[in-house]
Amino acid sequence: MSKLAARDRLTEAALTLFDESGYEQTTVDDITGRAGLSRATFFRYYRSKEDVIFPDHDRLLEQVKDRLLNSSHSTALVAVSDAVRLVLLHYLEEGDLAHRRYALTSTVPALRDREIASVARYQRLFREFISDWMGDQSESASLRAELMAASVVSAHNHVLRRWLRGESADPVREVDEALGQVIALFTTQAAPADGPGTTIAVFHSGQPVDALLPALRRLLDDSGPS
Repeated sequence: MSKLAARDRLTEAALTLFDESGYEQTTVDDITGRAGLSRATFFRYYRSKEDVIFPDHDRLLEQVKDRLLNSSHSTALVAVSDAVRLVLLHYLEEGDLAHRRYALTSTVPALRDREIASVARYQRLFREFISDWMGDQSESASLRAELMAASVVSAHNHVLRRWLRGESADPVREVDEALGQVIALFTTQAAPADGPGTTIAVFHSGQPVDALLPALRRLLDDSGPS
């Protein structure tokens, strides 16, 4: 039996039992019994039954961190956008698992608390990156970085919840639009001599802000990470 098959069997057994018997009532022994595997096999993949619901956050956080670090000052906002898209795509690829997790975290307080803690880790990562990008250690700049990071995470979560509720047919497009609104809130708007446009940091674009992120992403893709 492959490692992937064993992990998949444990995940499916756990989620089915959570649906049938309730999360609190299901034990690790119940899960291994349903999967036809040993406790030792369970603990090879998961530290607890809670980890069956949130198996990949540490790995995903590292991917987000790597994407943010693999950028320059001039591509920082594109890196933030790409990092958020990376997280969203992870949930989209999970498909049914993401929907089942959403149903559980909506009804089980312990899982909801774990999810809130995970969201806080993402927000802290974005806040630290944005603060470094701004290069300003003042109190007002620290607050601005905190607010922008919270807005970035809220934009992602808003779109993700819409998709989980079956309200979004194109969540990737929606998250790009949502991040465009976030950037519009935290960047300086300017009117250059040749007409209206958007100024981000010291770089001007003649395009409206909702078109800016895809354009910058294409530019980054063409030139490669800086």
